[in-house]
Amino acid sequence: MGENLARNLASHGAHVVVYNRTRKRTDGFMAAYSAGGDFRAAGSLEELARILKPPRAILLMVKAGSAVDEAIDSLSKVLEPGDTIIDGGNSLFHDTRRRAEASEKAGLGFIGAGVSGGEEGALRGPSIMPGGSRASYERVAEMLTGISAKVDGTPCCAYIGPDGAGHFVKMVHNGIEYADIQLIAETYDFLRQALGMTPGELAAVFREWNEGELQSYLIEITANVLAKDDGASGSALVDAIVDQAEQKGTGRWTSESALELGVPLTGITEAVFARIVSSQKAQRVKAADILAGPTGRGSAGPNPGLVDDVREALYASKIVAYAQGFEHLRAGSKEFGWDLDLGALATIWRGGCIIRARFLDRIKDVYAESPDLPNLMLAPFFQQALATAQKPWRSVVKQAVDHGVPIPAFASSLAYYDGYRRARGPANLIQGLRDYFGSHTYHRSDREGSFHTRWAQDGAEVRTD
Repeated sequence: MGENLARNLASHGAHVVVYNRTRKRTDGFMAAYSAGGDFRAAGSLEELARILKPPRAILLMVKAGSAVDEAIDSLSKVLEPGDTIIDGGNSLFHDTRRRAEASEKAGLGFIGAGVSGGEEGALRGPSIMPGGSRASYERVAEMLTGISAKVDGTPCCAYIGPDGAGHFVKMVHNGIEYADIQLIAETYDFLRQALGMTPGELAAVFREWNEGELQSYLIEITANVLAKDDGASGSALVDAIVDQAEQKGTGRWTSESALELGVPLTGITEAVFARIVSSQKAQRVKAADILAGPTGRGSAGPNPGLVDDVREALYASKIVAYAQGFEHLRAGSKEFGWDLDLGALATIWRGGCIIRARFLDRIKDVYAESPDLPNLMLAPFFQQALATAQKPWRSVVKQAVDHGVPIPAFASSLAYYDGYRRARGPANLIQGLRDYFGSHTYHRSDREGSFHTRWAQDGAEVRTD
């Protein structure tokens, strides 16, 4: 991504100096791409600073963690007040908040920019989520908006908010991406197991879905992956890929942050857990020969009606994933004082990024009409979509259970929906139990105050406030 962002910048008229601590990488880049723009190579950070004219803008694309701190520390020794450092990696937003404060004290501008789109997006136009001081952003705004993707002439880049806001938003974006990918994988798995569909047949289904309400980058590339043949065997490449999903940590960070903020991020967290289960390959292979499952449930054969039901269930579960993600964004904005514009986030995610989709236009419109809406599911458009999906959504979950096909993201999305729509749930019993064993008290529905029952003593109820 770093190489392609450099090429993107040069293609938009920027004077670009490239540096990598491994000189071979720098030389390789120059040999391959120097003719495509105004590039110069630096052999050290000191040389980088000498070549660039103040006020300088330095874009870091390094692995999150200590490497970012080391790079910032080294740069601070060669840069001058007024220069700006942009961390374009997937840094944890807590780290970005700390780095922004330290850089400001040193007189340096600092931007923590979430960049989504992968290698192709980095070259052709990514979605960019810059956070930091407004003054720091204004120094580099023209450059960042220039290289970003454009949808209907609108750049997929906008100022997000202070300190770590940009990286927080990118983290939640990646969490939604986890849920979206898991839902697609569960769709693929269920249709293969329940109907015996081949990857090629599924590729055709996903291509058709990409023409409708599910149109998105991930649905599009799912069709491409499923249609790809393995040159060695002639069968589908997907069948030759080991079923172990890796992760770089942003999904886990999203779930951890949601727990800290008290947001029920069930779909994204189930997607993280599903990747962890997938990594337990050796254990799963042993368990396959030992643990019992449903019997007498073979492939049901062609069933267009079930395919349509899965499409409806996928769309409904996707709504839930985004509703949870935007609730997380709202909670983070309130906790850290960022004043996030949720409609603007939907706008800049419409192009360049991994979760870009037609769906985001609807979200943009919802927040334009109701900026303070607490949950996307409450918007009339999404209310209706979820109502329409009730029968197929529940049918798919039931049939998956009957077939023994795990669908944690589908099932947790439906459970969250059912929990959210209930005016009264079972937490009253939970509070009663907590009060019994721990004297944690409870509130009553018929009068004000906190109460405790002396369950194991005389059974009397006492008011505690």
